[in-house]
Amino acid sequence: MSSLLIGDLGTPELLIILVIVVLVFGASKLPELARGSGRALRIFKAETKGLNDDDDLTGTGDGKTASQRELEARQASEREAFEAQQAAEREAARRDDTA
Repeated sequence: MSSLLIGDLGTPELLIILVIVVLVFGASKLPELARGSGRALRIFKAETKGLNDDDDLTGTGDGKTASQRELEARQASEREAFEAQQAAEREAARRDDTA
C-alpha cells in the first residue's frame, strides 16, 4: 500500500485530479485560491475561538475580543496589500499590451 493513500485514491488518481485542477483554474490562479482558502480558515478559526472565549471581552461594546480585532486589522492590511499588488499587475499588463 502507498503511504499517499486517501480512501480508494492512490497516487495516480491524485495526480490526475491535480492536473485537472491546474487545467480548470490555471497555474496562475492556484496561489490566489490557496491564499483565499487560508484567509477563510483563519477567519473561521478566529470565530470559533471567539465563541469559546466569550469571557475575554474587553468592554469596547462591539463584542469582539482583542485577538479578533487584531486579526481583522491584519486581514485588512493583507487585503490592501493584495489589492495593491493586483492593481500593479493589471497596470503592468496594460503597459505591456500597449507596448
